[in-house]
Amino acid sequence: MSSSSLIGGKVCEEFTPGYYGICTIGGMLSAGTTHLAITPLDVLKVNMQVHPIKYSSISTCFTTLLREQGPSAFWRGWAGKFFGYGVQGACRFGLYEYFKKVYSNLLVDQNKSVVFFASSASAEVIANVALCPFEAIKVRVQAQPHFAKGLTDGFPRIYASEGIHGLYRGLIPLLGRNLPFSIVMFSTFEHTVNFLYRNIIQKRKEECSRAQQLGVTCFAGYAAGSIGSIISNPADNIVASLNNKKASSLKLAVKKIGFLNLFTRSLPIRIMLVGPVVTLQWLFYDTIKIFSGLPTSGHVTKDIEEDKMAESHSR
Repeated sequence: MSSSSLIGGKVCEEFTPGYYGICTIGGMLSAGTTHLAITPLDVLKVNMQVHPIKYSSISTCFTTLLREQGPSAFWRGWAGKFFGYGVQGACRFGLYEYFKKVYSNLLVDQNKSVVFFASSASAEVIANVALCPFEAIKVRVQAQPHFAKGLTDGFPRIYASEGIHGLYRGLIPLLGRNLPFSIVMFSTFEHTVNFLYRNIIQKRKEECSRAQQLGVTCFAGYAAGSIGSIISNPADNIVASLNNKKASSLKLAVKKIGFLNLFTRSLPIRIMLVGPVVTLQWLFYDTIKIFSGLPTSGHVTKDIEEDKMAESHSR
């Protein structure tokens, strides 16, 4: 029984404008809400990156911020998180689905990993251009308590003093963080889904219950988020440094942070953040797709029944 019959019919067919619209809305809601929920942890991460001497550990950062700025400090930058990452999620997921179809048609004879890489990279470039101004304001609001309260006063203040350059100062390192993350995240997710259906569950996706399908989504999402966070941690430290004017250029930021610290600074809390957040994003995203009568995400390379028939013929 297919997921569409379980729900009661599709809202639209796959690979139509309506389908990409649902994917875009699903990406926006899943990314925006999950990033909003982990704002307190993000505040800790940013402050540990920008003020590593003062905040040498998660517990020190938490107690010091609570004592000096009160509980409200942990929700600084919430609007930048919700709206910025909502826009990014809309582009990241919606455009990934679109580009995956385009590249699948163009690169017919290529390995599927090439399609995943090209699709995620194309979507992520656009997503980061949309995200960058929100990220610039968010990071500065979180690490500089007297700079601004949020988006409404932070945006005009940066634009008045620094112009467009101030809003896009961190675009290159942001791409350096999110491009590898997105490529690794989507590819890991796709391959994990394929592996689970082919080797563990050994059933076609359409034959599985909604709970089984979403279980696969969660497992693949956690693997994708955890691996992606490790790959992208150096650039995440550079983004925080540049947006808070701890360094004036990419080269100086790397020199000031230190090569080893690029990989290790704030990594534990980032894994704590990114793994569960990406898992929830995929869960919310695929739940929206299921309730629209659409299949869950992830490409399975070959029908399992065909594999079984091939095995029986070989005997």
